[in-house]
Amino acid sequence: MVYAIVKAGGRQEKVSVGDVVVVDRLSGDAGDTVELPALLLVDGEKVTTDATKLAKVKVSAEIVRDEKGPKIIILKFKNKTGYRKRQGHRQQLTRLKVTEIK
Repeated sequence: MVYAIVKAGGRQEKVSVGDVVVVDRLSGDAGDTVELPALLLVDGEKVTTDATKLAKVKVSAEIVRDEKGPKIIILKFKNKTGYRKRQGHRQQLTRLKVTEIK
């Protein structure tokens, strides 16, 4: 079992070949290939954490599509003053499919 911990969109994700991961929006169109920096690599029994060896590791992923996250509602209310404020937010996301770890 080969998997890697990569940094993607400000978070760390555990990925292996064929996994589909949702990360914060990345620039690029559907079908483009992106390289993700590896922080840790597990290849069977061997675990690699050395930064110089990890610099040679390439985790390639293909952009499947751009999408939006769930709607989040922000409500602000102050008692007895008539102050109410409602705001919504949907996070911009990118769906990636991991194609190669080498």
